[in-house]
Amino acid sequence: MHSSIELKREVDAVQIPSGDAIKLPIGLKVIITQSLGGTYTVATDVGLARISAKDADALGIDPDAGKKEEAGSSSNIPHEATDLEHEVWNALRKVYDPEIPVNIVDLGLVYDCSIVPTEEGGNRAQVKMTLTAPGCGMGPTIAADAQNHIMGIEDIDDAVVDLVWDPAWNQEMISLEGKMKLGMI
Repeated sequence: MHSSIELKREVDAVQIPSGDAIKLPIGLKVIITQSLGGTYTVATDVGLARISAKDADALGIDPDAGKKEEAGSSSNIPHEATDLEHEVWNALRKVYDPEIPVNIVDLGLVYDCSIVPTEEGGNRAQVKMTLTAPGCGMGPTIAADAQNHIMGIEDIDDAVVDLVWDPAWNQEMISLEGKMKLGMI
């Protein structure tokens, strides 16, 4: 059973599933329902919200506590991916839908990842991803989270994350590792 936490300060958050920016007031009681990929999904008396790692102190949590690395690999990462593409795929394994405890790679939401040279001689990561439902308001937030994780890679100078809807996502796209985590097998 999760226990209630009182916010130590006012904090910016993202409302789930609308994706709207909101402020949660100091003293609000919340329950952490998920803490994966460096973000915190909290239940409030008015619904769910996502708090970023930089604001973990508002929850009374050490900001470095949510930086646990995803271990292992994923059967959804193409075997023919280059080393740099593997780094991007692994960075994307740190991104989570705030309502599902499986990363976006293992959920099968990432359709394509390629590295293309920039005019300046650097590397641009180009990613195509989808969502479990087209109407999800969290799409831009999840895509921005993916872009931020990619930009943390030393040899990446730019990252573009496009949301696409074709093909439509379905549960068969979930990796073996994701299905195991969700209890589907």
